[in-house]
Amino acid sequence: MAVKDRRSRIKYSIRKKVSGSVERPRLSVFRSNTAIYAQIIDDTQEKTLISASSYELNKEAKNVNIETSKAVGKLLAQKASEKGITKVVFDRNGYLYHGKIKALAEGARDGGLHF
Repeated sequence: MAVKDRRSRIKYSIRKKVSGSVERPRLSVFRSNTAIYAQIIDDTQEKTLISASSYELNKEAKNVNIETSKAVGKLLAQKASEKGITKVVFDRNGYLYHGKIKALAEGARDGGLHF
């Protein structure tokens, strides 16, 4: 069984339970080998409200570490507070809540978002 297949099964089981609304949009995380991305999505309108990535912090970075992930979370929380969003639902997108994903979530919490 490939890792991608396993992650997609976990992802779909999470998405059956987690959905973003106007009051509590969904914070979705994507992690690649070179970057980490986060979006706040309203699933009722099917729109991305806010996005942040590690490329906004450092365009020359070839990889992402835990400090960068935490900074992306804080950046996303700052952008969300400017738009008046304080509560979100966290969608880990099939990844384990560990390492970079956990650091991004903690950075968002430190920035003022409530899960």
